[in-house]
Amino acid sequence: MRDVAIVGVSQTKFGELWDKSFRDLVVEAGVEAINDANMSGDKIDAMYIGNMTGGLFVGQEHIGALIAEHSGLAPIPSTRVEAACASGGLAFRQAVMAVASGYYDNVMAAGVEKMTDVVDATPAIAAAADREWEAQQGATFPSLYAMMAHRHMYEYGTTREQIASFAVLGHKNGALNPRAQFQREISLDTVLNGTKVASPFTVFDCSPVSDGAAAVIVCPAEDAKKYTDTPIYIKASTQASDTIALHSRKSLTQLESTIIASRKAYDIAGVEAKDIDVAEVHDCFTINGLLAIEDLGFFEKGKGGQAIEQGLIERDGQIAINPSGGLKARGHPLGATGIAQVAEITWQLRGDADKRQVDGAELGLTHNVGGTGGTVAVQILSRNK
Repeated sequence: MRDVAIVGVSQTKFGELWDKSFRDLVVEAGVEAINDANMSGDKIDAMYIGNMTGGLFVGQEHIGALIAEHSGLAPIPSTRVEAACASGGLAFRQAVMAVASGYYDNVMAAGVEKMTDVVDATPAIAAAADREWEAQQGATFPSLYAMMAHRHMYEYGTTREQIASFAVLGHKNGALNPRAQFQREISLDTVLNGTKVASPFTVFDCSPVSDGAAAVIVCPAEDAKKYTDTPIYIKASTQASDTIALHSRKSLTQLESTIIASRKAYDIAGVEAKDIDVAEVHDCFTINGLLAIEDLGFFEKGKGGQAIEQGLIERDGQIAINPSGGLKARGHPLGATGIAQVAEITWQLRGDADKRQVDGAELGLTHNVGGTGGTVAVQILSRNK
């Protein structure tokens, strides 16, 4: 197996992008990534496209071929990857494995979602849950994650304020990110007193409906310096699965798929959780951000709320979490999120993150969750070969 490096990344602005179509977004991201890699399009051997719900949101399937055509990269093989909100993370993993195996040399992993073209996105998003036993019984993702929040509060004494503080941090970081959907800070009172969604959550505990795309180009590590002076090396790329439905889980206060995927990643990379300088975690709801910092091993189970409250996950804290603003503030166009996380960590490790830069970042991690944890993808990236 060959070592693999990232040589180009991009992300469109995330948000309600009424003047851009599904195909406009992914082509914009792809062109920017190619330019970032100082590479011509004819060097790309294959593409993997993360997309969850093109058929439900914009009525478009056969997305791989569509994007190959409109990016001008046809006839290269272009494959859609779907794993709910983890579609982007898995598309990236497929690209990494394709290069590592020697099957291809230069591969683009992209992710895209156009979510604002429907009146109500809830039914489409609910397709990532167990349709028969959850969605058809009226369970939505806010209510499913709300159950997890209540159980964590019950078992560990986690406070409502601690959970809400994860959203405050996201907006604080997002305010420094020109690509973020929400570029403004919010107060703890704003979160606590917002419109109720599913107890204990208000609207400010929930990631938004977003449009956007992101792209990454990977190649053999031995070739990376042909394209960039600052390649970022992939130390591990892992994936794990769990039950889709919450009622089949052993616990509501942890995601086994996160634990398994991250421990495997640490083992492959030869590092420990304490070695990670910066991480982009999947905070589709505030409780999932809290669960992530525990399940990834950054803090002891049940201590995540205290870590947030004590500022240990600020950009200058023990570990910098979601300097991009995370899903809460950067936005969450489902299929693009996992790729955008990789782009953010790449910028951080290059030292190109401007006002949100984490000083001295050398080792980073991304954590991308599908549904309530039925799929998890974890990537570990390094500035050093």
